[in-house]
Amino acid sequence: VVPDFGPAWAAAHSKAKSKIADFNLDQKVAIVTGVGWEGGRCVGNIASISGNGTSWPGLCLEDSPLGVRDADFITAFPAGINAAASWNRALMRQRGLFMGQEHKGKGVNVQLGPMMNMGRIAQGGRNWEGFGGDPFLTGEVAYETVLGIQEAGVIACAKHLVGKYQEHDRTTESSDIDDRTMHEVYAHPFLKSVMAGVGSMMCSYNLVNSTYSCENDKVLNDIIKREYGFQGFIMTDWSAQHSTISANRGLDMSMPGDITFNSGTSYWGANLTLFVNEGIIAESRVDDMASRILAAWYLMGQDSSSFPAVNFDAFNPDSDETNLHIDVQDDHYQLVRTLGSASAVLLKNERGVLPLGKKDRSIVLIGSGAGPGMAGPNEFSDQGGSDGVLAMGWGSGTANFTYIVTPIDAIQREARKFRTSVSWMFNDFNLPLAGNVARKKSAALVFLEADSGEDYITVDGNEGDRNNLTAWHGGDALVLSVAAQNNNTIVIINSVGPLILEPWIDHPNVTAVVWAGLPGQEIGNALADVLYGAWNPSGRLPYTIAKSPSDYSAQLTLPAAGQNPSGTDPLQIPYTEGLNIDYRHFDAQNITPRFEFGFGLSYTTFGYSGLHVSKIQTLAPPAELPFILAWEKGNATAIAEGSSRALWLHQPAYQATFTVTNTGSVFGGEIPQLYINFPTSAGEPPSVLKGFTNIELSPGQKSSVTITVSRYDLSIWDVVQQGWRKPAGTIDLTIGASSRDSRLKGTITI
Repeated sequence: VVPDFGPAWAAAHSKAKSKIADFNLDQKVAIVTGVGWEGGRCVGNIASISGNGTSWPGLCLEDSPLGVRDADFITAFPAGINAAASWNRALMRQRGLFMGQEHKGKGVNVQLGPMMNMGRIAQGGRNWEGFGGDPFLTGEVAYETVLGIQEAGVIACAKHLVGKYQEHDRTTESSDIDDRTMHEVYAHPFLKSVMAGVGSMMCSYNLVNSTYSCENDKVLNDIIKREYGFQGFIMTDWSAQHSTISANRGLDMSMPGDITFNSGTSYWGANLTLFVNEGIIAESRVDDMASRILAAWYLMGQDSSSFPAVNFDAFNPDSDETNLHIDVQDDHYQLVRTLGSASAVLLKNERGVLPLGKKDRSIVLIGSGAGPGMAGPNEFSDQGGSDGVLAMGWGSGTANFTYIVTPIDAIQREARKFRTSVSWMFNDFNLPLAGNVARKKSAALVFLEADSGEDYITVDGNEGDRNNLTAWHGGDALVLSVAAQNNNTIVIINSVGPLILEPWIDHPNVTAVVWAGLPGQEIGNALADVLYGAWNPSGRLPYTIAKSPSDYSAQLTLPAAGQNPSGTDPLQIPYTEGLNIDYRHFDAQNITPRFEFGFGLSYTTFGYSGLHVSKIQTLAPPAELPFILAWEKGNATAIAEGSSRALWLHQPAYQATFTVTNTGSVFGGEIPQLYINFPTSAGEPPSVLKGFTNIELSPGQKSSVTITVSRYDLSIWDVVQQGWRKPAGTIDLTIGASSRDSRLKGTITI
């Protein structure tokens, strides 16, 4: 089902225009200008409006993409990268809904998420907030998350628009992206967010093709507002505004409102009023800005008297006067635990050593990641550090833990059901002791970590982005020390992104590897459920794990010696890899990865058979038929408002039906994936993900599975005609269990 939010937006805009008709210019300017850093109880605040016989309560804007930041009695949800690793749309949607409910319960109008910047570079500091290395998967998770958040009555914010893929020099680098790559890769998740009815977007710090994102007319006005038909508002990232005239280039809201934190100055506010009075900016443009903001507010039903007032204080959390300590957790821990298990990826399982059980009479947990931090789960501000279990990265995309279940707590509880002996050693660097405690144990569980985050915090010399792709705290040496003395070494990895596993992955005594990601507050329980078989692993990698850092298509870009990047002389980052992000590059260059995109093992096995590819027979509305026929002939879509989100373009048009059978001995879940193989002349990567689903089957059970694709999925962006068109030639498809595990092949007949 492709939802059409057009009528709802039209009704919301009608209410908004009626509302602002009673506002004077200064009041309308106040709607679009934040009150300044720390000017209210939320991380971003729009002042209330009163006078002239009218009133409006203002807005609270609050991080983060995984929970309510700087608040208490909230849930620390799994990170975005784990939502993607589940490949489970229902869990993605539920995560969004529960996050939205908690934000609403705290009185938040706008949740500053989801974050949908892809892992263009594996070292990217904030990759873990997003959804991996593929535009289709990222778009699907963004779509489900937005639908979930806004179902709760909170305005979602799609960020960061666009080209923000590293933390180094993030305010002075220019992401130089060609038009086709922009449309097919980096802008795609924002299109999907618009189709989900997203109420707001956040433009990014960086420049795009040498123009700051927050005043980039091509991106904001032409792609987002014209081509995508976006009806909501675009805000700046915090202090990412660079001029008053940005109003004419598509920007709708200034956050936090001052030019720099606590500067007492603003590009808008009185300056915007002055520019209107001098005729530089039309008042009708300010009307449009204010209407877009109020329309999103009306769309979410926030005009209801039952919408909660702000009841927390992000800047003064200990104040009992401004922080009412409202508990919004509900039973959301259950979803956190389920999603944590569903997003764990089993990378290796020799001799069926997992799941653990009665056979494992003595186990040892080794590494700081198995236990608690030295001073509780919120020891470091914005999680900017780690000396224990790692369940999220650092920066503004975090939340405080109300509690955390550590692996040692949960695993010991499960182990005692089998009367297993449990010991541990949390020191990462005492290698002789690590090896000695592992001797004679039935299984040795070694915990590895790798952390990253936002550039305003540096951890162990990592300025947001990771310095390398190796495990932190000497993790590789820890594994080798344990494996040297235990022939059943099981490695558990909590990481923000890919690691190079080559030093030990083929070691004969490393029998199993579980990639657990960043699963939030129930990390221990979720992991124990997988290790002991209560949850049969069903997670799949949302990115490629390479054998060498140089195998990836793009690397962290740093200034040349002596270069001092600025807005007028930015650090140029050319996206020369074009469409070949992540696995697409590995396929195009015939590079063998260690573990491919979409890979994941199970405690059971699955067989695929009986592929049938067909056109979906539906009666097209008369108004849409000419567009469909033109597309089938290879013509590009016309240049028009909303052209890229036309319903006929995105409705299911073709389907692949096949049978999946559980050929193993235990119940389990499988993630069938559909990849399109365009004709060589189309200039596409060899294989492009365009569909997936999840199924659960008992031993011997089989199920018919259908995955649909739309005309949009079968199109490429025509840079000359500025529209989507079907390429000439034969379009094939592959059904598989990963990007490189092909099971069935077929052809789409247009």
